[in-house]
Amino acid sequence: VQLQASGGGLVQPGGSLKLSCVASGFTLNYYAIGWFRQAPGKEREGILCISGSGADTYYIDSAKGRFTIARDDAKNSVFLYMNNLKPDDTAVYYCATDPQCHRNPVLWGQGTLVTVSS
Repeated sequence: VQLQASGGGLVQPGGSLKLSCVASGFTLNYYAIGWFRQAPGKEREGILCISGSGADTYYIDSAKGRFTIARDDAKNSVFLYMNNLKPDDTAVYYCATDPQCHRNPVLWGQGTLVTVSS
């Protein structure tokens, strides 16, 4: 039973990335999934979450208008679409089960590094 995040990399400011979170060993249907990140020297923070029914909840204002979240239960996956990336978005990104999108992660996936730099 695990989650695996992928899709990180180096991107220039203003660029875009799509992160994927794939579940194995269990079915993502009906699970709320949150995306979190931890920047160097900072505490981990929640970004946004998607409920089992597909409703999204933003945890930070800086993600509004730039980041979106979607799920594809047929692929047992949740995706984080990030646009207009900024250097401050540089961090290791994690997905996690997040019951009822209460910013209370339970099962963490391995992270994927996103570096925003010119």
